[in-house]
Amino acid sequence: MSQNPFEALGGGGFDMNALLQQAQQMQEQLQSAQERLAETIVDGTVAGGAVTVKVSGVGELVGVEIRAGGFDGSDPDDLADLGDMIVAAYRDAKAQADALAGEVLGPLAGGADLPGMPGQLGF
Repeated sequence: MSQNPFEALGGGGFDMNALLQQAQQMQEQLQSAQERLAETIVDGTVAGGAVTVKVSGVGELVGVEIRAGGFDGSDPDDLADLGDMIVAAYRDAKAQADALAGEVLGPLAGGADLPGMPGQLGF
């Protein structure tokens, strides 16, 4: 007397091929979303645009722009301030990148809603 251990998961049978196909589709969607994020650039600025940094949608720092005439390269205090502003501009841009990633990846990262197994795959 052989009993299908997957019957309890929904309606008398379990289609492993359908499960694998759905997982493959989700993986492709996730990869596509990650590629779009990597190509997206967001700006973070401070001090009225004195410092602007560019960050990819995945949080990678890709550029720093410093407005000319705002800083004296020979003054240690100015240089310390400049460093602080770069960090602050990066944090601004990274927060925007994180929010964007949440919007783009949110539906994909929330988990798979499979019949009989809601949210169990954790994609």
